[in-house]
Amino acid sequence: MTLDRARELLAVQVSFGSGYNANSAKLVLSEVQKEYGQALVDQLIREMKLDRVFGFEPDTRFENGIAVKN
Repeated sequence: MTLDRARELLAVQVSFGSGYNANSAKLVLSEVQKEYGQALVDQLIREMKLDRVFGFEPDTRFENGIAVKN
């Protein structure tokens, strides 16, 4: 998945903003985690304001659609 595609998908999830969309966002962040690492996940959380919308915090790992706080 490209970073542009990840941003597009996350933007759609943010626009709806429900709990179901948080699960979809976790899956996208899991893919970003695998391909690009934690630094980019943290950047996307800040950039897309996922902390405000879904309560995701920087330094949270996303593995197989599950958020694991460090």
